Amino acid sequence: MALAPYAVTDANCRGRRYAEPPPGDRTQHQRDRDRIIHCGAFRRLEYKTQVFVNHEGDMFRTRLTHTLEVAQICRSLARSLQLNEDLAEAISLAHDLGHTPFGHAGQDALNACMADFGGFEHNVQSLRTVDLLEQRYPGFPGINLTFETREGILKHCTGEIAVKLGDVGERFLVGGQPSLEAQLTNLADEIAYNSHDLDDGLRAGMLSFEQLCDESPFFRRHHDAVRHQFGELPGRVGQHEIIRRIIKAQIADLRQTSAARLAAAGIVSLEQARRWPGPLIAFGDAMRADNDALKALLNRCVYQHHRVRRMTSRARRVVADLFGAFMDDPLLLPPDPLARVERRQAERGMRGRARAVADYVAGMTDRYALAQHAALFGSVPD
Repeated sequence: MALAPYAVTDANCRGRRYAEPPPGDRTQHQRDRDRIIHCGAFRRLEYKTQVFVNHEGDMFRTRLTHTLEVAQICRSLARSLQLNEDLAEAISLAHDLGHTPFGHAGQDALNACMADFGGFEHNVQSLRTVDLLEQRYPGFPGINLTFETREGILKHCTGEIAVKLGDVGERFLVGGQPSLEAQLTNLADEIAYNSHDLDDGLRAGMLSFEQLCDESPFFRRHHDAVRHQFGELPGRVGQHEIIRRIIKAQIADLRQTSAARLAAAGIVSLEQARRWPGPLIAFGDAMRADNDALKALLNRCVYQHHRVRRMTSRARRVVADLFGAFMDDPLLLPPDPLARVERRQAERGMRGRARAVADYVAGMTDRYALAQHAALFGSVPD
């Protein structure tokens, strides 16, 4: 398929931090995608929380299944907009590699632990994972992804951090936009988590059709359309059909709005898209309002539900306890992370020690963190 003139290609790719021979029968961004899939951090996403802890039920999304759903949506949209599918997929697959165990609760706890040492943010940690922490090649640290994939991983960061990140941090200091593929991934992520958190919230009994129809006109429109066409559907078939239509509507709106914005702006090159004063990939105003309202409903009824709050409270204690224990006595660490802690401390003092401990804790799966906590402290009270 011919790509649009504003898509990222091998011809306008800004390359890798460490020079390598061309990838042969793959594109540069296919190589990125393949390296991400084969790295350890990607495999560990299977046992990291999205909203519900993995062992609460086999049907709830994990960080890995969320990532795969984002990649599927993003690849379809990239193709329809004549953007680089392989780059969009690579960014999608890597965007959560730095997430802690226990979802955003773990991130918040680790950020609090790191308050005196530079903080913790999962987008920056995802970049750190692919640039430094994955050790698979003798010629360089990390997995040496292209600039465009690394840029897409870094959705946001502070100016203080951006200064230290060199090329991928530059746009946060001087203005400008990431590639259109990166912008697309950001909104595909939103489509995926709004839709599957809705599905999981219904499955967990935290939401009901009646409540959603009362409080979300967006949901009610698709609910009523399904009922009108099919009547009362058995089991979860109706739920799946409604959510399928919600996803389809968001994808269609994003495609149409973005194509119209690109045409109206007269975008004819990648650099022109980068210099544009705002994102060119976007929802229409009505869909943005529907999504924001759905997000607020999910926050109130699912993310703040007492069952989720109890899990997140427990998760924060686990993460904070592990960080504190390893900071106080690094000899509690296994040999490899201990060596990294000692090396980083020798280079940067206590700040380096804290960052290496944070790297270790952030890389844990939910079940590994719980096992380590039990070994050190016993069980965590509910």
